[in-house]
Amino acid sequence: MKAFSEHEAHALVHAAIDRGVTFFDTGASYSHGEAEPRLGRALAGHDVSGLTIATKAGTYHAGGGRIARDFSPAAVEASLARSLRNLGLEAVGLLQLHGPAVSELTPELLATLQGFKDRGLARAVGLNSFDPAVIEHALALPQIDVVMVDYNVLRPEREPLIERAAAAGKGVLAGMALAMGHTGRQALRLGSVRDVWYALRALKNHRADIARGARFGFLHGLEGITGPQAALAYVLANPNVSCAVFGATRMAHLLENLEASGRVLPSDVLRRIRDAQG
Repeated sequence: MKAFSEHEAHALVHAAIDRGVTFFDTGASYSHGEAEPRLGRALAGHDVSGLTIATKAGTYHAGGGRIARDFSPAAVEASLARSLRNLGLEAVGLLQLHGPAVSELTPELLATLQGFKDRGLARAVGLNSFDPAVIEHALALPQIDVVMVDYNVLRPEREPLIERAAAAGKGVLAGMALAMGHTGRQALRLGSVRDVWYALRALKNHRADIARGARFGFLHGLEGITGPQAALAYVLANPNVSCAVFGATRMAHLLENLEASGRVLPSDVLRRIRDAQG
């Protein structure tokens, strides 16, 4: 997004590193293809040996606001090569397939992913999907090390799937950990140009979640903890979640969210969350 300046982006990355963040998630198709190069520039000159830089393949920005798909082995290999150049890295910590269908997880593609690990181009490979059937299929694939699922206070039904993933030896990333701010009706609060973009996307794709999020408004009136911190603490309390993934375009939000690490929700708050989940 042009409304999000390079200076702001670099400041957020540097602040996160300074405060102990070690996992950064991006993708070849994000922000019209500009997310990877921008992260690469922000990381330039930093010691990245203690960081896990994760990116995604299988989708790409095709111009005109369109996202195209290509999960062929050749396309995924070319995508990884571009990602490494964009990020200024010799290897990524994690390469994920970005929303594949089960039919796209061919033996040839899986062999290619294994080859990335064997050649030292990716320390781990995985996939992200909001389709539980895809995640279930991935649990039986030895080439897949990590799965990312949409898990937050609005998605308690993901918990048995997360438990099975951990039992299968997979790392689990919680995507959409803040439920896109729907617990605080964030999508409907317009304070800047970038907020308009987020609001339009949410109204187009997440109407049901906006309605469900209204049940969790009490999270934003708790004493000693903010709504986003409570939402993240809920996700991080799941022992089978390796990492909670969230986006931040404002320094205040980043610092607020990082304060959720190590927070323990009181039993009465957990009970209210379960009641709201129904």
